[in-house]
Amino acid sequence: MTANGGAPDAFELMVMMRALNVESDRFAERFAALHRLHRTDLNALVAILDAAHAGTPLTPGGLGAALNLSPPATTALIDRLEQAGHVERRRSATDRRKVEVVLNEQAAELARRFFAPLGRHLTEAIEAFTADERRVIGRFLDSGIQATAAARLEAGDQEGKTAASSGTRAR
Repeated sequence: MTANGGAPDAFELMVMMRALNVESDRFAERFAALHRLHRTDLNALVAILDAAHAGTPLTPGGLGAALNLSPPATTALIDRLEQAGHVERRRSATDRRKVEVVLNEQAAELARRFFAPLGRHLTEAIEAFTADERRVIGRFLDSGIQATAAARLEAGDQEGKTAASSGTRAR
C-alpha cells in the first residue's frame, strides 16, 4: 500500500501486480524444478487442467495454439510429458477420430498437493474482503487481463512491423 495509507495510484498497483506475478512465477518454478519440468511443460499442464475444468478437452493442435507452439514443438512437448507420466493421449469420447491430451490422475494429484497451500493462503486473503470489494477486485483483474492481452497483441503487431521494415522475421 501507499506510504501515507491512502489508496494506491495506478503505478503503485502495477508495481504490486508485478510483484504478485514474480511471486507466482517463483512458486510455479519451484514445482517445475522439483519435477524436472520446463516452464513450457508447466504452462502446458496448466492449459490442459484449465481446459478439463472448463469441459473442453484439448487436442494437440489446441494445446499448441494455446502455447503458441509449432506442431513439431507441440509433439515434442506432449512426448516429453507423456514419458514423464504427466499426460496421456486419448481418443475423444465424442469423436473417435480426434486425439485429446489429458492430465494423468497421478500428475493431477501431485499438483493438487503442491498447490494446496497456495490455494489455502490465497483463499484466506480473498475471504478477508467483503463481497463488494471482491466485485471491484474481480473487475480490476478482468480489466488487467484484457489490458495485458491487448498490449501483447499490440506488441506483436509492432514487432511484426519492425521485422518487416528491417527485412528480418519476427520470432
